[in-house]
Amino acid sequence: MESVTFIVADTGERISCQLNPERLVQRRTAGLRRPVAGSGPVTGPQSSDDLLLHTGGGRTELDLELLFDIETSSAAQAAPGDVRDLTRPLWQLAENPTEANQPVRAVRFCWGLWNVLCVVAAVAERLERFSSSGTPTRSWLSLRLVRIPDPTPPPVQAPDDAPTPAAQVAAALVAPSLDVHVPVDPGVDASGQVAGGERLDEIAARYYGAPWLWRVIATANGLYDSVFAPPGQTLTIPEPPVRP
Repeated sequence: MESVTFIVADTGERISCQLNPERLVQRRTAGLRRPVAGSGPVTGPQSSDDLLLHTGGGRTELDLELLFDIETSSAAQAAPGDVRDLTRPLWQLAENPTEANQPVRAVRFCWGLWNVLCVVAAVAERLERFSSSGTPTRSWLSLRLVRIPDPTPPPVQAPDDAPTPAAQVAAALVAPSLDVHVPVDPGVDASGQVAGGERLDEIAARYYGAPWLWRVIATANGLYDSVFAPPGQTLTIPEPPVRP
């Protein structure tokens, strides 16, 4: 499965995680409150439940735990010493803005079918496996994300008769080539971080008119660990599977 990626909303910076979480907890608090009068909460001796007012709004949270380890092959290239060099970009998303009137940095959480605009409400890190100099080389990073209103249009939902993910993968292995595509190279922002680039669902929407068929392109090109297309690599665009 593709790896968890965070996209910073105002810069397009991508923060990719080494390993996917083993579990993700989604929590929802509805927009409810108890009615209050001058003497306190409104209730009655015969009521078995509190009276509630539906105020709208509410709060949706996502809790996930991510593992970072510099001894893995990918980590060794990115941070040969301190594992906190890998986790620092996620910590920075929970810091206060440095400029006046600057909003909290929103980040888009992308993982499989998850595409949620949110803010980092809390972060905690358990550091392990210290070197002789006291430098941590492994980290268990816990994140609490809070969903915020998303100004972008909602994602297009796959129709009921769309091929299943398994059918898409099977079709991609035998489908003839329809076209080729060279993804746009991502840019580099002012801080030197990679930003932008093309997502596989965007490419699927361009060629098939169906973003949910991104697995066909991913399978045909051996892409299993990222929601982004490798910049500069020519992609084979196979014929789409036939709907049942």
